[in-house]
Amino acid sequence: MQYFITSFILFALILVYFKVANYYNIIDKPNHRSAHTEITLRGGGIIFLFAYLLLMGSTIVRNDYRLFLPSVEPNFWIFGAGLLMICAISFIDDVIDLSSKIRLIFHFIAVTLLLCFLNAFQLFPWWMTPVFYILIIGILNAYNFMDGINGMSGMYSLVVLGSLWYVNYYVTAFVAEDFIIYPMLACLVFLFFNFRKKAKCFLGDIGSMGIAFWVIALLALLMLKTGELKWILFLTVYGADAILTIIERLRLKENIFDAHRRHLYQLFANDLKVSHLKISWFYALLQLGINTVVVFVNFPDGLSFIVILVPAVVIYVMVKYWVKRKISSK
Repeated sequence: MQYFITSFILFALILVYFKVANYYNIIDKPNHRSAHTEITLRGGGIIFLFAYLLLMGSTIVRNDYRLFLPSVEPNFWIFGAGLLMICAISFIDDVIDLSSKIRLIFHFIAVTLLLCFLNAFQLFPWWMTPVFYILIIGILNAYNFMDGINGMSGMYSLVVLGSLWYVNYYVTAFVAEDFIIYPMLACLVFLFFNFRKKAKCFLGDIGSMGIAFWVIALLALLMLKTGELKWILFLTVYGADAILTIIERLRLKENIFDAHRRHLYQLFANDLKVSHLKISWFYALLQLGINTVVVFVNFPDGLSFIVILVPAVVIYVMVKYWVKRKISSK
Protein backbone atom coordinates (compact mmCIF):
# COMPACT_ATOMS: atom_id res chain seq x y z
CA MET A 1 0.00 0.00 0.00
CA GLN A 2 2.86 2.37 0.84
CA TYR A 3 4.31 2.09 -2.66
CA PHE A 4 0.92 2.43 -4.32
CA ILE A 5 0.28 5.67 -2.42
CA THR A 6 3.78 6.90 -3.25
CA SER A 7 3.22 6.20 -6.95
CA PHE A 8 -0.11 8.02 -6.85
CA ILE A 9 1.50 11.07 -5.21
CA LEU A 10 4.35 11.05 -7.75
CA PHE A 11 1.78 10.87 -10.54
CA ALA A 12 -0.08 13.87 -9.09
CA LEU A 13 3.12 15.86 -8.56
CA ILE A 14 4.32 15.35 -12.12
CA LEU A 15 0.93 16.52 -13.43
CA VAL A 16 1.28 19.65 -11.32
CA TYR A 17 4.77 20.15 -12.75
CA PHE A 18 3.35 19.89 -16.28
CA LYS A 19 1.04 22.82 -15.46
CA VAL A 20 4.00 24.84 -14.17
CA ALA A 21 6.20 23.93 -17.15
CA ASN A 22 3.43 24.92 -19.56
CA TYR A 23 2.87 28.23 -17.80
CA TYR A 24 6.57 29.16 -17.70
CA ASN A 25 7.30 27.70 -21.14
CA ILE A 26 9.86 25.15 -19.90
CA ILE A 27 10.14 23.28 -23.17
CA ASP A 28 12.61 21.38 -25.31
CA LYS A 29 12.88 22.80 -28.81
CA PRO A 30 14.26 20.46 -31.50
CA ASN A 31 17.73 21.33 -32.82
CA HIS A 32 20.35 19.72 -35.05
CA ARG A 33 21.33 17.33 -32.24
CA SER A 34 17.78 16.31 -31.35
CA ALA A 35 16.20 12.97 -32.21
CA HIS A 36 12.72 14.49 -31.90
CA THR A 37 10.88 16.95 -34.12
CA GLU A 38 8.21 18.42 -31.85
CA ILE A 39 8.31 20.84 -28.93
CA THR A 40 8.02 18.87 -25.69
CA LEU A 41 7.94 19.72 -21.98
CA ARG A 42 11.38 19.55 -20.38
CA GLY A 43 12.38 18.78 -16.80
CA GLY A 44 10.13 15.79 -16.10
CA GLY A 45 13.08 14.29 -14.26
CA ILE A 46 12.21 16.52 -11.31
CA ILE A 47 10.22 13.46 -10.28
CA PHE A 48 13.41 11.94 -8.83
CA LEU A 49 13.77 14.86 -6.46
CA PHE A 50 10.10 14.41 -5.53
CA ALA A 51 10.82 10.72 -4.89
CA TYR A 52 13.62 11.57 -2.47
CA LEU A 53 11.42 14.05 -0.58
CA LEU A 54 8.66 11.44 -0.33
CA LEU A 55 11.19 8.91 0.93
CA MET A 56 12.09 11.32 3.72
CA GLY A 57 8.43 12.00 4.41
CA SER A 58 7.57 8.32 4.61
CA THR A 59 10.00 7.84 7.49
CA ILE A 60 8.14 10.52 9.44
CA VAL A 61 4.70 9.06 8.70
CA ARG A 62 5.86 5.62 9.84
CA ASN A 63 7.72 7.04 12.85
CA ASP A 64 10.83 5.38 11.45
CA TYR A 65 13.60 7.95 11.68
CA ARG A 66 16.49 5.50 11.51
CA LEU A 67 17.23 6.06 7.84
CA PHE A 68 17.68 9.82 8.22
CA LEU A 69 19.18 10.32 11.66
CA PRO A 70 22.36 12.44 11.38
CA SER A 71 24.25 9.80 13.38
CA VAL A 72 23.41 7.00 10.93
CA GLU A 73 26.10 5.91 8.46
CA PRO A 74 25.78 6.57 5.63
CA ASN A 75 24.16 9.93 6.31
CA PHE A 76 21.26 10.23 3.88
CA TRP A 77 20.81 13.91 4.66
CA ILE A 78 24.18 14.54 3.01
CA PHE A 79 23.11 12.53 -0.02
CA GLY A 80 19.92 14.61 -0.19
CA ALA A 81 21.91 17.84 -0.09
CA GLY A 82 24.06 16.63 -3.00
CA LEU A 83 21.01 15.48 -4.96
CA LEU A 84 19.29 18.82 -4.38
CA MET A 85 22.43 20.67 -5.46
CA ILE A 86 22.85 18.83 -8.74
CA CYS A 87 19.12 18.84 -9.51
CA ALA A 88 18.83 22.59 -8.81
CA ILE A 89 21.73 23.62 -11.05
CA SER A 90 20.57 21.20 -13.76
CA PHE A 91 17.02 22.57 -13.65
CA ILE A 92 18.33 26.11 -13.97
CA ASP A 93 20.38 24.94 -16.95
CA ASP A 94 17.21 23.44 -18.43
CA VAL A 95 15.51 26.83 -18.22
CA ILE A 96 18.43 29.11 -19.13
CA ASP A 97 21.68 27.87 -20.65
CA LEU A 98 24.46 28.20 -18.09
CA SER A 99 28.17 28.30 -18.84
CA SER A 100 30.04 25.04 -18.41
CA LYS A 101 32.21 26.66 -15.70
CA ILE A 102 29.22 27.44 -13.49
CA ARG A 103 27.81 23.92 -13.96
CA LEU A 104 31.19 22.38 -13.14
CA ILE A 105 31.47 24.33 -9.87
CA PHE A 106 28.10 23.04 -8.67
CA HIS A 107 28.85 19.52 -9.92
CA PHE A 108 32.08 19.65 -7.91
CA ILE A 109 30.17 20.63 -4.75
CA ALA A 110 27.53 17.92 -5.32
CA VAL A 111 30.20 15.26 -5.87
CA THR A 112 31.97 16.43 -2.70
CA LEU A 113 28.75 15.86 -0.77
CA LEU A 114 28.37 12.44 -2.40
CA LEU A 115 31.93 11.49 -1.37
CA CYS A 116 31.14 12.66 2.18
CA PHE A 117 27.99 10.51 2.10
CA LEU A 118 30.14 7.53 1.09
CA ASN A 119 32.78 8.42 3.71
CA ALA A 120 35.31 8.21 0.88
CA PHE A 121 37.67 10.86 2.32
CA GLN A 122 38.23 8.68 5.39
CA LEU A 123 38.29 5.29 3.66
CA PHE A 124 40.73 6.03 0.83
CA PRO A 125 44.12 7.74 0.49
CA TRP A 126 44.13 11.39 -0.57
CA TRP A 127 45.62 10.71 -4.00
CA MET A 128 42.49 8.77 -5.02
CA THR A 129 40.26 11.81 -4.52
CA PRO A 130 40.94 13.37 -7.96
CA VAL A 131 40.21 9.98 -9.55
CA PHE A 132 36.82 9.85 -7.80
CA TYR A 133 35.91 13.36 -8.96
CA ILE A 134 36.86 12.65 -12.57
CA LEU A 135 35.08 9.28 -12.58
CA ILE A 136 31.85 10.50 -10.98
CA ILE A 137 31.57 13.71 -13.01
CA GLY A 138 32.35 11.63 -16.10
CA ILE A 139 29.53 9.16 -15.35
CA LEU A 140 27.11 12.01 -14.63
CA ASN A 141 27.81 13.64 -17.97
CA ALA A 142 27.81 10.32 -19.85
CA TYR A 143 24.33 9.62 -18.47
CA ASN A 144 23.29 13.08 -19.61
CA PHE A 145 24.71 12.50 -23.11
CA MET A 146 22.76 9.24 -23.44
CA ASP A 147 19.42 10.85 -22.64
CA GLY A 148 18.32 11.62 -26.18
CA ILE A 149 15.33 9.52 -27.21
CA ASN A 150 11.98 8.52 -25.75
CA GLY A 151 12.25 5.94 -22.99
CA MET A 152 16.01 5.51 -23.16
CA SER A 153 17.22 6.65 -19.74
CA GLY A 154 13.98 5.74 -17.98
CA MET A 155 14.10 2.12 -19.16
CA TYR A 156 17.85 1.83 -18.68
CA SER A 157 17.71 3.26 -15.15
CA LEU A 158 14.85 0.94 -14.25
CA VAL A 159 16.97 -2.05 -15.29
CA VAL A 160 19.97 -0.84 -13.28
CA LEU A 161 17.87 -0.08 -10.20
CA GLY A 162 16.00 -3.37 -10.51
CA SER A 163 19.31 -5.22 -10.64
CA LEU A 164 20.53 -3.35 -7.58
CA TRP A 165 17.30 -4.19 -5.75
CA TYR A 166 17.79 -7.90 -6.58
CA VAL A 167 21.36 -7.83 -5.28
CA ASN A 168 20.27 -5.99 -2.13
CA TYR A 169 17.40 -8.41 -1.43
CA TYR A 170 18.84 -11.77 -2.51
CA VAL A 171 22.64 -11.47 -2.56
CA THR A 172 23.93 -8.98 -0.01
CA ALA A 173 22.05 -6.19 1.81
CA PHE A 174 23.95 -2.93 1.36
CA VAL A 175 21.30 -0.22 1.82
CA ALA A 176 17.77 0.39 3.10
CA GLU A 177 15.38 -1.17 0.58
CA ASP A 178 13.32 1.99 0.09
CA PHE A 179 16.42 3.85 -1.08
CA ILE A 180 16.24 1.69 -4.23
CA ILE A 181 12.47 1.27 -4.54
CA TYR A 182 11.56 4.96 -4.50
CA PRO A 183 13.65 5.91 -7.57
CA MET A 184 12.26 2.79 -9.28
CA LEU A 185 8.73 4.08 -8.68
CA ALA A 186 9.80 7.46 -10.05
CA CYS A 187 11.12 5.73 -13.19
CA LEU A 188 7.83 3.90 -13.70
CA VAL A 189 5.73 7.05 -13.33
CA PHE A 190 8.04 9.03 -15.61
CA LEU A 191 7.99 6.27 -18.25
CA PHE A 192 4.19 6.46 -18.33
CA PHE A 193 4.60 9.93 -19.86
CA ASN A 194 7.86 9.39 -21.74
CA PHE A 195 7.83 5.83 -23.10
CA ARG A 196 5.51 6.53 -26.00
CA LYS A 197 5.82 7.51 -29.64
CA LYS A 198 4.96 11.11 -28.79
CA ALA A 199 6.44 11.79 -25.36
CA LYS A 200 4.58 14.07 -22.97
CA CYS A 201 7.86 15.18 -21.36
CA PHE A 202 11.61 14.64 -21.33
CA LEU A 203 13.92 14.09 -18.36
CA GLY A 204 15.93 17.23 -18.97
CA ASP A 205 19.31 17.68 -17.31
CA ILE A 206 17.61 17.64 -13.92
CA GLY A 207 16.41 14.10 -14.57
CA SER A 208 19.46 12.57 -16.23
CA MET A 209 21.81 14.12 -13.66
CA GLY A 210 19.49 13.33 -10.74
CA ILE A 211 19.00 9.66 -11.50
CA ALA A 212 22.68 9.25 -12.41
CA PHE A 213 23.64 10.75 -9.04
CA TRP A 214 21.33 8.28 -7.27
CA VAL A 215 22.59 5.29 -9.28
CA ILE A 216 26.23 6.21 -8.62
CA ALA A 217 25.54 6.41 -4.88
CA LEU A 218 23.92 2.95 -4.90
CA LEU A 219 26.69 1.36 -6.95
CA ALA A 220 29.32 2.89 -4.69
CA LEU A 221 27.56 1.61 -1.55
CA LEU A 222 27.44 -1.87 -3.08
CA MET A 223 31.12 -1.80 -4.05
CA LEU A 224 32.07 -0.61 -0.56
CA LYS A 225 29.97 -3.36 1.02
CA THR A 226 31.32 -6.22 -1.12
CA GLY A 227 34.81 -4.93 -1.92
CA GLU A 228 34.14 -5.79 -5.57
CA LEU A 229 34.41 -3.40 -8.51
CA LYS A 230 32.47 -5.60 -10.93
CA TRP A 231 29.18 -3.86 -10.07
CA ILE A 232 30.20 -0.86 -12.17
CA LEU A 233 29.52 -3.18 -15.12
CA PHE A 234 25.83 -2.45 -14.47
CA LEU A 235 26.60 0.64 -16.60
CA THR A 236 28.40 -1.20 -19.42
CA VAL A 237 26.05 -0.29 -22.29
CA TYR A 238 25.90 3.43 -21.52
CA GLY A 239 29.61 3.45 -20.76
CA ALA A 240 30.57 1.78 -24.03
CA ASP A 241 28.45 4.11 -26.17
CA ALA A 242 29.54 7.26 -24.32
CA ILE A 243 33.27 6.53 -24.02
CA LEU A 244 33.77 5.09 -27.50
CA THR A 245 31.87 8.01 -29.02
CA ILE A 246 34.16 10.45 -27.18
CA ILE A 247 37.20 8.56 -28.49
CA GLU A 248 35.77 8.72 -32.02
CA ARG A 249 35.20 12.47 -31.76
CA LEU A 250 38.71 13.03 -30.40
CA ARG A 251 40.09 11.04 -33.33
CA LEU A 252 38.12 13.29 -35.68
CA LYS A 253 39.48 16.36 -33.80
CA GLU A 254 36.01 17.53 -32.81
CA ASN A 255 35.17 19.48 -29.68
CA ILE A 256 33.67 16.82 -27.41
CA PHE A 257 31.62 19.48 -25.60
CA ASP A 258 29.78 20.55 -28.75
CA ALA A 259 26.38 19.06 -29.60
CA HIS A 260 26.54 16.10 -31.96
CA ARG A 261 24.70 13.06 -33.33
CA ARG A 262 27.43 10.43 -33.27
CA HIS A 263 26.14 8.13 -30.53
CA LEU A 264 25.07 4.75 -31.85
CA TYR A 265 21.52 5.22 -30.62
CA GLN A 266 21.39 8.57 -32.46
CA LEU A 267 22.51 6.95 -35.72
CA PHE A 268 19.77 4.34 -35.37
CA ALA A 269 17.10 6.91 -34.50
CA ASN A 270 18.06 9.83 -36.74
CA ASP A 271 19.60 8.18 -39.80
CA LEU A 272 18.07 4.71 -39.95
CA LYS A 273 14.73 5.91 -38.55
CA VAL A 274 14.44 3.03 -36.10
CA SER A 275 11.67 3.50 -33.51
CA HIS A 276 12.81 5.21 -30.32
CA LEU A 277 10.95 2.65 -28.26
CA LYS A 278 12.66 -0.29 -29.99
CA ILE A 279 16.09 1.25 -29.39
CA SER A 280 15.25 1.91 -25.73
CA TRP A 281 14.06 -1.67 -25.29
CA PHE A 282 17.23 -2.98 -26.91
CA TYR A 283 19.60 -0.94 -24.73
CA ALA A 284 17.70 -1.86 -21.57
CA LEU A 285 17.47 -5.59 -22.35
CA LEU A 286 21.12 -5.72 -23.39
CA GLN A 287 22.13 -4.20 -20.05
CA LEU A 288 19.79 -6.60 -18.26
CA GLY A 289 21.59 -9.52 -19.91
CA ILE A 290 24.96 -8.16 -18.81
CA ASN A 291 23.69 -7.58 -15.27
CA THR A 292 22.48 -11.17 -15.13
CA VAL A 293 25.98 -12.40 -15.97
CA VAL A 294 27.54 -10.07 -13.38
CA VAL A 295 25.18 -11.29 -10.64
CA PHE A 296 25.03 -15.01 -11.33
CA VAL A 297 28.46 -15.82 -12.81
CA ASN A 298 30.89 -15.62 -9.93
CA PHE A 299 33.99 -14.43 -11.75
CA PRO A 300 36.73 -12.45 -10.00
CA ASP A 301 36.75 -8.73 -10.72
CA GLY A 302 39.48 -8.83 -13.34
CA LEU A 303 37.95 -11.71 -15.28
CA SER A 304 34.49 -10.12 -15.11
CA PHE A 305 35.79 -6.98 -16.78
CA ILE A 306 37.56 -8.96 -19.51
CA VAL A 307 34.63 -11.29 -20.21
CA ILE A 308 32.12 -8.44 -20.46
CA LEU A 309 34.00 -5.35 -21.63
CA VAL A 310 36.05 -6.88 -24.44
CA PRO A 311 33.04 -8.39 -26.27
CA ALA A 312 31.02 -5.22 -25.58
CA VAL A 313 33.65 -3.01 -27.20
CA VAL A 314 34.15 -5.34 -30.18
CA ILE A 315 30.41 -5.70 -30.82
CA TYR A 316 29.86 -1.95 -30.48
CA VAL A 317 32.59 -1.12 -32.99
CA MET A 318 31.31 -3.73 -35.46
CA VAL A 319 27.69 -2.58 -35.20
CA LYS A 320 28.63 1.08 -35.55
CA TYR A 321 30.76 0.28 -38.61
CA TRP A 322 27.81 -1.62 -40.13
CA VAL A 323 25.40 1.23 -39.36
CA LYS A 324 27.68 3.84 -40.94
CA ARG A 325 28.09 1.76 -44.07
CA LYS A 326 24.34 1.36 -44.28
CA ILE A 327 23.84 5.11 -43.88
CA SER A 328 26.47 5.99 -46.48
CA SER A 329 24.91 3.58 -49.00
CA LYS A 330 21.48 5.21 -48.75
